[in-house]
Amino acid sequence: MKTIIKFATIVLLACGVFACNEQKILREEPLDFFSPENSFVTYENFQSGLTDLYAKVREICYASTEYKPYLTATDIAQDGRYQLTARFGGHTNYLVPTNNDVLLHWRSWYKIVSNANTIIARLEPSKLSADQKKQVEAEARFFRAFAYRFLVYLWGDVPLVTEEVTAPRRDFTRTPKNDVLQQMVLDATFAAENLPAINSVTDGKISNLVAYHLLAETYISLQNYDKAIEAASVVINDGNVGLMTERFGSMATQNPTDNFLKFTQPGDVYWDLFRVGNQRRSRGNREALWLATYEIDIPGGILQSSGGYFHFHTLERVAGPVPWITLKDPDGNEGVIGLPMSDYNTAGAGVSLMMNTEYFLNDLWKEDWNTDIRNAPHNIVRDFVYTNPASKWYGKSAVKNPGSTLIAQPWRWYPHPSKITTPHQHPDGVYVDKTLGTIKNTAGALYRDQYLLRLPETYLLRAEAYLGKGDQVDAAADINVVRNRSKATPVAPGKVTIDYILDERARELVYEEPRRVTLHRVGKLVERVRKYNTLNKDEIKDYHGLWPIPFSEIEANKDVQMVQNPGYL
Repeated sequence: MKTIIKFATIVLLACGVFACNEQKILREEPLDFFSPENSFVTYENFQSGLTDLYAKVREICYASTEYKPYLTATDIAQDGRYQLTARFGGHTNYLVPTNNDVLLHWRSWYKIVSNANTIIARLEPSKLSADQKKQVEAEARFFRAFAYRFLVYLWGDVPLVTEEVTAPRRDFTRTPKNDVLQQMVLDATFAAENLPAINSVTDGKISNLVAYHLLAETYISLQNYDKAIEAASVVINDGNVGLMTERFGSMATQNPTDNFLKFTQPGDVYWDLFRVGNQRRSRGNREALWLATYEIDIPGGILQSSGGYFHFHTLERVAGPVPWITLKDPDGNEGVIGLPMSDYNTAGAGVSLMMNTEYFLNDLWKEDWNTDIRNAPHNIVRDFVYTNPASKWYGKSAVKNPGSTLIAQPWRWYPHPSKITTPHQHPDGVYVDKTLGTIKNTAGALYRDQYLLRLPETYLLRAEAYLGKGDQVDAAADINVVRNRSKATPVAPGKVTIDYILDERARELVYEEPRRVTLHRVGKLVERVRKYNTLNKDEIKDYHGLWPIPFSEIEANKDVQMVQNPGYL
């Protein structure tokens, strides 16, 4: 009997020993594939995770499928072929809970939130130094706030997730908009206080000033105008930034002759802002605060010198007209040579998917048509000439002498900002014949960096905050800093309204700011589309002031009902 008891004791002790290590034995430790456990170990690992956030923002904001809803069917732009049922051409037919683009944007921004949360959660157990942890957390928290900027303005109340999600969840609830904005303030404040100064970051990386700008915008949404002014002033008063007022960069002293417009493009400092390479602070641009950077023929750089747009950074293709295909002259003969050109005339390899509204092209400039440099012929191209030497109309204006095709299909050519393309600066591999300036019809990409944030926007944001306080004098002063650079007539304080500020944003930031997000943020989308967009004014409804929650997300959230935004089935 004693022997049996002794044996049993040994067995129990042995079991106890193994029980102590049971969790260790059963814990999964991935050895041959990447997971959060082995992907966030070194400082380099965390930097790779942050780099992916930059790449995701670049793709959402500028890949051809993604960015169009932020621009078209607004007050500044409409579908280029007058269609309401394609390419976010109209709201009633397109902005529905089952639309794939609506789902794409919801999931894309929440993917950034999720990845940022994972990065933050993995910092504590890592072996990074305290300074490294703080820097990584600051960057990740900025991206989380930046993602919620789009989510909260487009959808209103949205699920607020600030912890890493490690298992499937079906119980998300919509957080009140103001609570989300308060979290954005916390994240942007941490980022502003811990990110490096703008003069110590490389081109394309965020700095403390970018976070302060986001903080100012968020405070405006919370109607805390003093805090917004304070944050914006940090950016404006920083000695490392300032508006460019003199010619600079590539082509500043090279005024190329455009063979078909028959005049030398004079250029100006606004024009210089959008020439190839001129966006980077390392090239002398002091007003660039944050860029989406691109490289040609470099892995991850997106662009290829051989042509091929691959649906990335295709502003030229989307916003440029398509006059280079089948355009008859007044005699009924072919008026064009059948290839796009690297000039102001054809605007590169466009395909007429998005055009500016009459409001942008004409109404905005009436007061300063001949003086505001942003409306100069090289900044907004308003003429097109026939390019086929075999036509007797060769070199003559197709706008003043329209052929039958242009009359029947006006989308074949329309005025456009020259910032959508890079005239005379396409890569060599894109040219079919450089002496003629012809390029491949598969070009389409915008071969330069894109501004995510420029200093003029901060001035206009601070003007908005001053206006919120009822201070039209200081609001006008900030607006006039931007207008003076453009040689536009200064605005009188009594004329400053939120609509005037939106007008000035359109003049300065067309095709740079996500216009739809701005209009949602200030609650003016529906009103201004009805007032300024002739294609969309009758189809947009009051409830389009918010986007629909994707139906598939509501359906998947089985444990808690996620209520749809009003107006959507």
